[in-house]
Amino acid sequence: MSERESTPPKRERKPPTHKIPMPEQAPTKRNKNFDEVALGYTAEQALAEAEKCMQCRNPKCVSGCPVEVPIRDFINLIREHKFMEAAMKIKETNSLPAVCGRVCPQETQCEASCIYGIRNEPIAIGRLERFVADYARAHGESLPELAPKNGKKIAVIGSGPAGLTCAGDLIKLGYDVTIFEAFHKPGGVLIYGIPEFRLPKEIVTAEVDFLKRLGVEIKYDHVIGKIRTIPELMKEDGYDAVFIGSGAGAPNFMRIAGMNLITVFSANEFLTRVNLMKAYKFPEYDTPVRIGKRVAVIGGGNVAMDAARTSLRLGADEVTIVYRRSHEELPARAEEVHHAEEEGVHFQFLVNPTEVIGDEAGNVIGMQCIRMELGEPDDSGRRRPVPIKNSEFVIDVDTVIVAIGNSPNPIIPHSTPGLEVTAWGTIVVDEATGMTSLPGVFAGGDIVTGAATVISAMGAGKTAARGIHDFLNK
Repeated sequence: MSERESTPPKRERKPPTHKIPMPEQAPTKRNKNFDEVALGYTAEQALAEAEKCMQCRNPKCVSGCPVEVPIRDFINLIREHKFMEAAMKIKETNSLPAVCGRVCPQETQCEASCIYGIRNEPIAIGRLERFVADYARAHGESLPELAPKNGKKIAVIGSGPAGLTCAGDLIKLGYDVTIFEAFHKPGGVLIYGIPEFRLPKEIVTAEVDFLKRLGVEIKYDHVIGKIRTIPELMKEDGYDAVFIGSGAGAPNFMRIAGMNLITVFSANEFLTRVNLMKAYKFPEYDTPVRIGKRVAVIGGGNVAMDAARTSLRLGADEVTIVYRRSHEELPARAEEVHHAEEEGVHFQFLVNPTEVIGDEAGNVIGMQCIRMELGEPDDSGRRRPVPIKNSEFVIDVDTVIVAIGNSPNPIIPHSTPGLEVTAWGTIVVDEATGMTSLPGVFAGGDIVTGAATVISAMGAGKTAARGIHDFLNK
């Protein structure tokens, strides 16, 4: 017998598997309404996706989760058809699973570490998290057992993702927690910044209501630094510790001519009017918002995608995202970019505005730009855009929305003696505990890092809750 005949045939490897697709509204339909784009898994789809999980002995996915969700355990509960139990398992560490399942960049975090994803598309952890959170909300989720009250009070400034997470973790440990919110509604960036079609506000409201049922108190229209200061909260009002999660709500503008024209908006203002103040339902809600026929959005992050997609839904004929780097450097989630492209948003890459042109009445009539090329990497690790000489041109637009980031509001630092801040106005903290330069005062989220992701803010809220607990129990 020859050697070839004696060698057993090689086993053929199965082709890589893909995630169960998420049902969605059709692009030509959804770009005209504010209903949620992604429709969520059915129970059958969730079970089929969960069955692929290898239930690793040492699950790497958990290490990629800033809020330490027990991913293997909740997916195993799905496999056992225990959807309510799966939701409660997630809520042991994550107070906002229905939010995270929609807006968390799982592809760069838990799913990026998924062992199953080495040869296949990773398990759709985010979609499964969304499924069980939605299932539990629809079927009346019960409350977990809380630790006995310990008699200590915590003040949380801001009801965004960092503040809500910190409050949720501390209430479970037996603290009395009061959130002080500057707006008339809770949720921070979740309620004013992210559009309805990506994160329905009823979802945010339901997550906040769950925390209220646990005992978290929320005081609205409280601008800390004006109504009360942090020293007053601690010395006069008797709070044992304070967490600052006030975010970064002051918009940045480009230092070019024309930024003060009438139809130039910050994405922050634009999205707040549409989301928090319901301008998309005008005249049912008395909040008009002006949108032109040709809109340019400056920036390449998730906020830029939100502003562009919102502009289309408000009736703009043509929306263009102007970004100074290439497609590969876009900081927005790939899913958001894909949805924007599907819906008809145009992109001008390697282009940077140099002036916004207005008429005699102060309205935008065009935007002068210059073409760019990529040079050496900068501090962010991305290649630095460099202007190409004599490449100027003009884009015909009548509305410009600036989405190049936000900075922290200085009210709290200015009203809190001894609070150390950076040159950019962000608060300096101990990374391991979240404590600031003032004993008993902690901070996290965008007020510390500058504008970042929802899940990173939640991770900071969790770190600070742990730091507060350790600080008060030394």
